Amino acid sequence: MEFDVIAPVGSAMTADPEWMLGLAQHVESCGFGALVVVEHAVMMAEYASQYPYDPSGRVELAADCPVPDPLELLAFVAAATTTLGLATGVLVLPNHHPVVLAKRIATLDALSGGRFRLCVGMGWMREEVEACGTDFDSRGRRANEQIEVMRALWSGEPTAYDGEFFSFEHALCRPAPGSRSIPIHIGGHTRAAARRAGRLGDGLQPLGVVGADLEALRSEMVRSAVDAGRDPDALDLTLGHLVTRVDRDKAERLATLGATRIVLAMSDTQDLDQARDELSQCAERLGLGVGAVN
Repeated sequence: MEFDVIAPVGSAMTADPEWMLGLAQHVESCGFGALVVVEHAVMMAEYASQYPYDPSGRVELAADCPVPDPLELLAFVAAATTTLGLATGVLVLPNHHPVVLAKRIATLDALSGGRFRLCVGMGWMREEVEACGTDFDSRGRRANEQIEVMRALWSGEPTAYDGEFFSFEHALCRPAPGSRSIPIHIGGHTRAAARRAGRLGDGLQPLGVVGADLEALRSEMVRSAVDAGRDPDALDLTLGHLVTRVDRDKAERLATLGATRIVLAMSDTQDLDQARDELSQCAERLGLGVGAVN
């Protein structure tokens, strides 16, 4: 079981260099697996879209909250750490052109020594996706091609692609990960996300989904992997919990649901010492550095 920590974007401190380095280095020293960062290219002062993870339909994050670019932020963190994994959770895939994104990700992965994991989502805010120049209603089909394009370019060899949205010939993208396959996990709570994970991804991250709904998504991922001729046992399932409440017993219960990784959310404190204390206490409860949860 791996335990990762989501940088608390709601604290409005993730664009503060000293605060973020202090947090990231403490996450690493505590023995957590990776630091996870979120993305919003833009937030909207007004929007009609319904946020799917809160009954109110409104996102708690303030429109004027600083939200750094996730890849730039992780590159900054990578330079100040040595073993800490670097992950998005999630990067809004429709906001990006896959050829440019493939280059940015391969560069970050190379310069960090192969520490990067990509988790993508389709985006819930129509206004944001459309501001980035993408048709919201076709973003799922587009995402399938984006994943295929990036994987093709990461071969490091001349490659071609001819799809509905993207087309090129004789393209070569380096640096390339070589024999290392940069993991692509699919974030989301829908059956479409689970099918995409099984067919094209390396795992599913359905944060906030529990009970029968979670089992249905996991089963959908497995079925899609089998239908695509892939090994479902090779796919990860990432579930969520809170830094302040998780312990070994709760982690073991999530493991029985199939979780291979737990992403932990922090409180939105601006007090770095408080944040460090929360992480230290969590690491102690989980026995990080003492023994992994089976």
